Amino acid sequence: MPVPRRFQLLAGGIALLAGLVWWLTRSPVEYEIAAVSRGDIEVTVSAIGTLQPRHYVDVGAQVSGQILKLHVQPGSRVAKGELLVEIDPSVQGATVDAGRAALAGLRAQLAEQQAQQRLARQRNERQRELALADATKREDVQTAEANLAVAFARIDHLKAQIDQTQATLKADEARLGYTRIFAPMAGTVVAVEAREGQTLNATYQTPNILRIADLTGMTVWTEVSEADISQVKPKLPAYFTTLGGHGESRPRRWESRIRQVLPAPPTTIAASGAQTGSGQPQGMKAVSYTVLFDVENPDGALMPQMTAQVGIITASAKQVLHVPLSAVNGLTEEKPTVRVMREDGDIEIRPLVLGVHSRHAAEVRSGLHEGERLILGEKTVDKGPRRFSW
Repeated sequence: MPVPRRFQLLAGGIALLAGLVWWLTRSPVEYEIAAVSRGDIEVTVSAIGTLQPRHYVDVGAQVSGQILKLHVQPGSRVAKGELLVEIDPSVQGATVDAGRAALAGLRAQLAEQQAQQRLARQRNERQRELALADATKREDVQTAEANLAVAFARIDHLKAQIDQTQATLKADEARLGYTRIFAPMAGTVVAVEAREGQTLNATYQTPNILRIADLTGMTVWTEVSEADISQVKPKLPAYFTTLGGHGESRPRRWESRIRQVLPAPPTTIAASGAQTGSGQPQGMKAVSYTVLFDVENPDGALMPQMTAQVGIITASAKQVLHVPLSAVNGLTEEKPTVRVMREDGDIEIRPLVLGVHSRHAAEVRSGLHEGERLILGEKTVDKGPRRFSW
């Protein structure tokens, strides 16, 4: 039985009305798209370091006294052997003069004793001759022999005293020389801790006067968290930028390789023996380990105590296909996937084989081709109120 025409028109009107309602109420979706491209990927451990001169020496005073003249100031360039400081030599000079006088007195006594020894030898020889002629008493012969032996002993004693005085004088002369302090190496004076007129006391410890450093080579002392230290090994590539370089269009980057990972943290954990009710030591602190690497500084752009923002490259891939991590689903799973926008507008779920991945991107070893479009995200577009004119 044919459907009356009025019912056909009614059904068509209902379908049209439903389609109109869907069109009016639907919310279009806008996709964020990124293309698969090639580039470099670096997996890095980030850390903060401090710049220190690779070679430096603290210059101290080995004698006590007042500083008469300080020939350098912070920033002065010095050559090896250049005079840096003069300390009042009065006490040391007087000690040396006294030692020289004592040595001269002992040498005079030695000369006198050698004359006495020659006389004792002559008397002993004469007594021996008389004894052969039976013209002297045996007691006189024995006395002459004893006097000769005493003369030899006194000479030996004086020679020992002279040796001792010479050694003391040598030490006193060295201390007198220490009143003039010379540069032990060439470099730049980076710190001066004393002033002219200051009195130094070197009795118990050597007081530091200044520090000389060779600023043509620097060492970055980097503190790496215990969570990352297992990834850091000697000879890994490392780079850093300084805080002062961010005003440039592109911050300057210094590159090097890890020289050494120190085996123990720089400080110990506080209250390591105290335990809390939960079984955890009290005063637990984040532990960091010191990592060292060197960098050349020929233009002097790097200065001591500068802060370095360090990156240690633990893995890298050069000019490989890569995708943003935000496009990858199931990154920690065995088979991660991405959504690919095809040319016809359809969306395809595609599995990937990934390689090296950093905090922002991952290497694609298979599953994608360069130029393919990936969906990073999506959002609903609000079209606003619709207006119709009938």
